[in-house]
Amino acid sequence: MRKINLNKLKEGMILAEPAMTKGGQRIFEKGKTLTQAMIMRLYFYCIESVMIEGEDGPEADATSEAAPTAVASYSRQIKSSRAFQSFQVDHTLVLSTIRHNFEAYVNHGQPLDVSDLLSKVKTLFGSCKTSFDLFNMLHNMHTSKDSIYVHCLNVSLICRQLGKWLKFDSQKSDLITLCGLLHDIGKLKIPRELLDKPGKYTNEEFDLVKRHTRYGFDLLKDLPLDPRIARAALSHHERCDGSGYPDGSAQDDTDICALIVAIADVYDAMTAARAYRSPLCPFEVIERFEKEGLQKYHPKYILAFLQHIAATYQNHRVLLSDGRSGNVVMINRQSLSKPIIQFDDTSCIDLSHESDLWIQKVL
Repeated sequence: MRKINLNKLKEGMILAEPAMTKGGQRIFEKGKTLTQAMIMRLYFYCIESVMIEGEDGPEADATSEAAPTAVASYSRQIKSSRAFQSFQVDHTLVLSTIRHNFEAYVNHGQPLDVSDLLSKVKTLFGSCKTSFDLFNMLHNMHTSKDSIYVHCLNVSLICRQLGKWLKFDSQKSDLITLCGLLHDIGKLKIPRELLDKPGKYTNEEFDLVKRHTRYGFDLLKDLPLDPRIARAALSHHERCDGSGYPDGSAQDDTDICALIVAIADVYDAMTAARAYRSPLCPFEVIERFEKEGLQKYHPKYILAFLQHIAATYQNHRVLLSDGRSGNVVMINRQSLSKPIIQFDDTSCIDLSHESDLWIQKVL
């Protein structure tokens, strides 16, 4: 038995121990014979090395830095870029300002400097040249330590990007940016150990967590702000089919700003890393919206959002669930998560006709 780095793995090798993520998720069982698709899946979960059956010997560069490969972790590629490192510094500075302002206001009754917060978010947004750049950065900026503040910041940036796609004027763009930034401020009134609970909530715990929407409304309603900001904090978990909370309001009763925040809120949550899974790739998120949620969101906003997300990755290379990779050459408007893929031999496949094949990762 020996430890082998991923870049040294070959088809036919047999796992001597289960392949596990750093978060403890079991990907493959002991005794599995590796295929190319399985090796690609190990890269997807950022598993650096595995134990392989065979004669005992020196670890195959287990502690050294893995050599660059064509299938190197997409997340690692992004995080090693200068653009990401610069964005990370700016994101962290804005995050510190948000945390200080939120806690000073909620815990000590100090004024909430909304103008300064908005200015900093707009500057951070402007540092990304394209929507592709923005979403690449955000997909790699989630941390458990500052999960509330990271989420609020990311949702504000996504709201602003959606406003740009919808051609909102500057005043309306600023409004939805603030709605996104302040939508979860009520979570500061929820015990942190409950918010950070790794397992499923009990019914009583979930009832308590759901109170963050009313707490947020109460914290914002008397401030000298556009009243739609407080209403977005209250209603961003409402759904157009009446399945949301706190009131189960349908589309006609929900403010437009809350409808936009609802989309950004769910998208950011699905692309965040969890203890039991890696972040979902954009096409997996689109597929979940298509399968489970289109009726829950305002048609104008959800379709515009998903169409632009899909178009963002036009001409980019992707990894399919069977281990093959190719380029996105055409988006299927009737099935946004299932574009047409061209392989290196110039052959193409229309994923909308392949129920058992999907995009697993953007490369």
